[in-house]
Amino acid sequence: MSFGSAFLIASAFAQGVESGGLQAAGDLSLIGLFMQAGFIVKLVMIGLVLASIWCWAIIIDKVLLFARTRRQLDRFEEVFWSGRSLEELYRSLADKAPSGMGAIFVSAMREWKKSFERGANSAIGLNQRIDKQMDVTLTREMERLEKRLSFLATVGSAAPFIGLFGTVVGIMTSFQAIAGSKSTNLAVVAPGIAEALMATALGLLAAIPAVIAYNKFSSDTQKIASRMEGFADEFSAILSRQIDEKNARG
Repeated sequence: MSFGSAFLIASAFAQGVESGGLQAAGDLSLIGLFMQAGFIVKLVMIGLVLASIWCWAIIIDKVLLFARTRRQLDRFEEVFWSGRSLEELYRSLADKAPSGMGAIFVSAMREWKKSFERGANSAIGLNQRIDKQMDVTLTREMERLEKRLSFLATVGSAAPFIGLFGTVVGIMTSFQAIAGSKSTNLAVVAPGIAEALMATALGLLAAIPAVIAYNKFSSDTQKIASRMEGFADEFSAILSRQIDEKNARG
């Protein structure tokens, strides 16, 4: 074989390897991996992507909700402790749909007014009814803040395992391809391994933001709950003193 012929053969071989590498690289694109994945792996990927989108929707909604709630608490505390009369403040809020401390205040004042309109004589019974109304309203407000947080917790704990399930299926597909082709060539092994790694990545992509957001929102919820519980205790003491003063005058 002449030197020229050997050079032509080597050049053709190099071009074939290069084209094969480019083709394999094209097959390993994200869309390509999804399209060539098995039915089960596709379901895993779609489920994880949808879970991630829904988690981000919840995160954005909660960020806006908690910011709005903190502003409402600050405004109400400023008005409440400004020396404004309780009756005037109640009239300004009774016809609206207040939230947070405003809702607790309105529920307590409504029970206060109803009891005195009906001629309540027992100060202890009135205090207990007012405290009960505030507790119920506080529980309702906390349920509003905690709504859908359980979904974040579920995704944060389950998504890595769902991704791992996709990983196992992808590895099995890779081994089946090796067995069918009786070759350990990278072009045969790579797609199944890439599918497996993609499923794992999607699981982590859904889980990490969900866990971080759940911990952050849980902490914020506890802080807001403490503020509202503190206000409820202070307002209960104020009403208790006024009840004692009314009974003393009566």
